[in-house]
Amino acid sequence: MSLITSEFEEGVGRITLNRPEKRNALTREFIEQLLAGVREMEKRPDLRVLVFQATGKVFCAGMDLSEMQQRATSAHASDDWQRDSQVYCDLLTTIFSLPVPTIAAIQGPVLAGGIGLILACDLLIAAESVFFALPEPMRGITAAMVTPLLMHRVGAGAASYMLLSGEQLSAVKGQQTGMIHDVVPDESLTKRVELLLKNILSGSPAALAITKKQIIYCSAADIVKQVSESIEVSATARATDDAREGLAAYLEKRKPRWQT
Repeated sequence: MSLITSEFEEGVGRITLNRPEKRNALTREFIEQLLAGVREMEKRPDLRVLVFQATGKVFCAGMDLSEMQQRATSAHASDDWQRDSQVYCDLLTTIFSLPVPTIAAIQGPVLAGGIGLILACDLLIAAESVFFALPEPMRGITAAMVTPLLMHRVGAGAASYMLLSGEQLSAVKGQQTGMIHDVVPDESLTKRVELLLKNILSGSPAALAITKKQIIYCSAADIVKQVSESIEVSATARATDDAREGLAAYLEKRKPRWQT
């Protein structure tokens, strides 16, 4: 089953998250398909810019908690957590390191691991009805691999608020923190993204590639290393008793009973 769609036309690649019935929640298979799609786009010598978008009302609800609950009861849970964390890391670092500009066209809410996906992109454009949240601590887990990307984008102050409070951040506040570059009326999102694409395509491909390389060198040289080193943190956090309790409580629609 294809969980993404990929299109390419006149230098523009588009990868669409296409699991709307599950709010585009990320399973391992979903992440692997996204990674494969990105790598196929990267092979194209005529790729100028890559757009990430989604179908349905939600851009991405983060990791599929039902699959995570299955992992928690698996006889090979530790190995599964490690593999899940590795493939998610590979997706984020591959997107972040692409030599062409990347755009996240955000039409709906983004939560948890979905925030890592958009933060790996260079340019983030959101509809004004969108909100963002990192509710991991309320599930007994941590947004380990999202943290370096969030810190890079907004700094420690705003990142701490998102990571620790669990509160929703509106698109407008997201723009104020520097996480989002532009917020537009919902009905204007497509038009705004197309204008951005037109502007990018008017530039020199070589100059844009050099510019992106220089941006990473000057301000984000350690990001890939930091995300990669967060694999163990993420996998370990998912294996705790609180993680099992948090996931169970969420799926059973009750308050979690944390370890004291």
